[in-house]
Amino acid sequence: MTMSSSTTTPQTPLPAHGPLTRSQRLDRLPFTRKHGRLLGASGIGWALDAMDVGLISFVIAALSVHWELSKADGSLIASAGFAGMAIGASVGGLLADRIGRRSVFALTLLIYGLATGASALAMGVGALIVLRFIVGLGLGAELPVASTLMSEFAPARIRGRVIVWLEAFWALGWILAAVIGTFVAASGPTGWRWALAVGLVPAIYSLVIRLGIPESVRFLEKQGRTEEAERVVRSFEASAGLDAPSPAAARAEAGAATAIPAADPIGTTGGIWSTPLRARTAGLWAVWFCINLSYYGAFIWIPTLLVDRGFDLTRSFTFTLIITLAQIPGYAVAAWLIEVFGRRWTLTVFLAGSAVAASFYGLAETEWMILAAGCALSFCNLGAWGALYAIGPELYPTRVRGTGTGAAAAFGRIASMAAPFLVPVFLVAGGQVFVFAAFSVFFLLAAAAAFTLPEQRGKALAE
Repeated sequence: MTMSSSTTTPQTPLPAHGPLTRSQRLDRLPFTRKHGRLLGASGIGWALDAMDVGLISFVIAALSVHWELSKADGSLIASAGFAGMAIGASVGGLLADRIGRRSVFALTLLIYGLATGASALAMGVGALIVLRFIVGLGLGAELPVASTLMSEFAPARIRGRVIVWLEAFWALGWILAAVIGTFVAASGPTGWRWALAVGLVPAIYSLVIRLGIPESVRFLEKQGRTEEAERVVRSFEASAGLDAPSPAAARAEAGAATAIPAADPIGTTGGIWSTPLRARTAGLWAVWFCINLSYYGAFIWIPTLLVDRGFDLTRSFTFTLIITLAQIPGYAVAAWLIEVFGRRWTLTVFLAGSAVAASFYGLAETEWMILAAGCALSFCNLGAWGALYAIGPELYPTRVRGTGTGAAAAFGRIASMAAPFLVPVFLVAGGQVFVFAAFSVFFLLAAAAAFTLPEQRGKALAE
């Protein structure tokens, strides 16, 4: 990880007169241990989310063997979770702009952790569908809120990289899901229950989140809680070994460093569809829709599709685990590129790479081809997700940042809801070649939409 406390060159826009704002004081800081603790706390919550989403793909594959679950019922189980995620993302973003990022983050972890644990006791498909919907409510709200919170604390010069590393925890969670799926869910008729029981962990972790991380300074200022905001900023300055600066001291510290470009002039009133914001909202929604359709359509069904190709449950899960491991280098490359080439180019290139990899996966016949194409798809797709979560919060001012990121995620969940139903239809229409060709087309559409988004590398967040 390149964000060490040794990065000490401050780059912040300095006002012509008067003291630095609290946001500018945060932007001038190096990446400190306090930033690292916030990233770790948020990231572990993110990993637990990924573990839950990943587990359901293994549970569906296991139930197809032990309950003789049909693809239609498997689609219902998967889509129920995504339906909850669509509602949760929208409501969670709105709540984050009203009651705070930290509170919503903790509440959502509690909801989905308890519901996942309860899913382990489900006695039939109907109960599992209802509980997966509740799980989705919590999961859908948590992801955009966590990225918004982290964006508002990360120093501007490395903000994109920080968010990609936050998103990289998703790979750790999915790998954990693959390990649990391979060694627990596939262990016998009740293995899937023990796998879901692990979902109780997020419920416990929600207490750590609530007590251990600060509330967003920008949110506190918008709420008039200036004393609390000042305490939070000073705690980060103390972690960097700095005192609250006077204007003269701040200018001396900045020296000849290049100032961060000002935020886009996108206005202080109006919602996410107001004239200054509507184009970026439309582009962001298009990316979210297309990447969700392709990603969840592929990765939710990969274990089951491998079983359909003749692999046994354990071998299918092992292949999925290997493919999942390729997510980690994907995030690492995206984290480097996002501050070198920028958000827009990084997102576009990784989405285009996903399109190519999806096409090859559909054509793969031998084991090595399946693994190679699957790893390429995993590498490119998760690199794209990292860039997408980085750019989203940067497109909106503080007053609607949670709403904007949450609404885009909610719209994307409509696609993830549809994806599990589309896969069986595509299989009947043209087999796995047709399935992954369709995903390739949607990845290309996402790449085109991504290129319409404004480049925000190095810019201050809009107030």
